[in-house]
Amino acid sequence: MAYLCDPAATREVVARFGLHPQKRYGQNFLIDVSVPRQLIEGAGITEADTVLEIGPGIGTLTQLLAESARQVVAVEIDSHLLPVLAETLSAYQNVTVLHQDILKTDICTLADTYSPGRPLQVAANLPYYITTPILLRLLEGHLPITRITVMIQKEVADRMAAGPGNKDYGALSLAVQYYAEVKTICQVPPSAFIPQPGVDSCVISLRLRKTPPVEVQDEAAFMRLIRAAFGQRRKTLANALNSASFDRGAVEGALAEMDLDPRIRGEALTLEQFAGLSDRL
Repeated sequence: MAYLCDPAATREVVARFGLHPQKRYGQNFLIDVSVPRQLIEGAGITEADTVLEIGPGIGTLTQLLAESARQVVAVEIDSHLLPVLAETLSAYQNVTVLHQDILKTDICTLADTYSPGRPLQVAANLPYYITTPILLRLLEGHLPITRITVMIQKEVADRMAAGPGNKDYGALSLAVQYYAEVKTICQVPPSAFIPQPGVDSCVISLRLRKTPPVEVQDEAAFMRLIRAAFGQRRKTLANALNSASFDRGAVEGALAEMDLDPRIRGEALTLEQFAGLSDRL
């Protein structure tokens, strides 16, 4: 059986099933076998692991995951791909395909069903249009997950790794760095896909932290504050938070306690300073 990362095999499957990549699902099919192999190696997936794959597409990454992991549970939203997956994954007895929306999937129940007593690893070629909501759900949900290894748009990866003062620094940067340690595994050019996307991609690994790097009194309030701080980037932090229903006087008082300029913008604060501001508010 030819791996679907082989361009000829992918084109044959696409033609035989009359597939048309759905823009609304951000579908681009991988045709470079080195990419999923680097993803699997970078994730450290072993035959003891159960892997949750998000958006298997036609099964390109799924095939190689199945050869490395104990069990693969692939969640696919596009019903048109179910008969394709039934064929391309027919040789793998350790793969289960679920026709679901990952943003609505009960991942705790999924873990209890397919990996009782053991956490999951997540692997995916994520749809670029919905990368951030998926990652934030996985990170903020306190789910039984140890590592998330995904292919994403390079621009999003840059935002994850950005620090204060960087134009890419924002709510996603802070959330990711609070919950996980970020590592880039490889860069992926547009030529690795059909059809070719108009952006560069990369594979990143997020190892979830057992203990966050800063302590906060109320994690939900902390994340709400961060989102509000970057909701209107051109505004000062006090104005942005006031627009999001935080009391201006309380915000300015807290900034004064922290010896911070009342005209400071959110992009200048570190994770530790956001934690301090959150606790004061």
